[in-house]
Amino acid sequence: MKIALLGSGNVATHMSKALIKAGHSITQVWSRNHNHAVEFALEIGADSINNIESILPEIDIIIIAVNDNGIEKAASQIPYHSRQLVLHTSGTTPLSVLEKYTPNCGVMYPLQTFSKLVDVDFSSIPLCIEGNNSEALHQIKAIASQLSKNINEVNSHQRALLHISAVFACNFTNHFYYIAQQILENNNLNFDLLRPLIQETTDKIMLNMPSEVQTGPAYRNDEQTMEEHLAILQAQPNWQELYQKLSQDIVKIHQPSSGRPK
Repeated sequence: MKIALLGSGNVATHMSKALIKAGHSITQVWSRNHNHAVEFALEIGADSINNIESILPEIDIIIIAVNDNGIEKAASQIPYHSRQLVLHTSGTTPLSVLEKYTPNCGVMYPLQTFSKLVDVDFSSIPLCIEGNNSEALHQIKAIASQLSKNINEVNSHQRALLHISAVFACNFTNHFYYIAQQILENNNLNFDLLRPLIQETTDKIMLNMPSEVQTGPAYRNDEQTMEEHLAILQAQPNWQELYQKLSQDIVKIHQPSSGRPK
């Protein structure tokens, strides 16, 4: 398959590697920053283009891997040819955005966090796919199956729910790691002290449901410890508020109706 890739960021980088490994050709690359497109194209052996309108008619698949707020604008500029399949890779953008501009479209959303400098095993990444007709879905499934062993058909609403869940599980969790890092570094302590704890927590989640392995002062409704923590965080009211709201939510979920600590 000849593919035109719109975007040069983290998702585009890793997906292009997986596509090339599967035997597909990334023929053209476009980016809002043309210098990025040139660099990316040189890296993967493609041609860079200045304008989306320059996509060749012989391209089989056009993959839009840009920020969510740029997907519709990119889709509106594609010179549509009847046999081409247009995909986006977003977790939240509905398929209907593409349907405004092409009758043959779909979604291939990789449920993973990507960094350009960190290699991932793309074959294990859940790919959430959707097509606006049976032929498009069949084609997307065939391509996705070459990239990953974990293919899931989900509609736009389900995909948005997955993305929200991913934000809680990944993005917010990493931000909490950052807060922990700042607390420690501000007091001449090393973040490495937390790494075994983080690893143990991650390992438990891989084998159990989160509801089954919650621990900590809020889980026990240890009010004295929580008050002491809040006092320590007085100099950081935003973090103090986060701590308080999250602790309240954990207490509400895990404490029995009698209110007795577990």
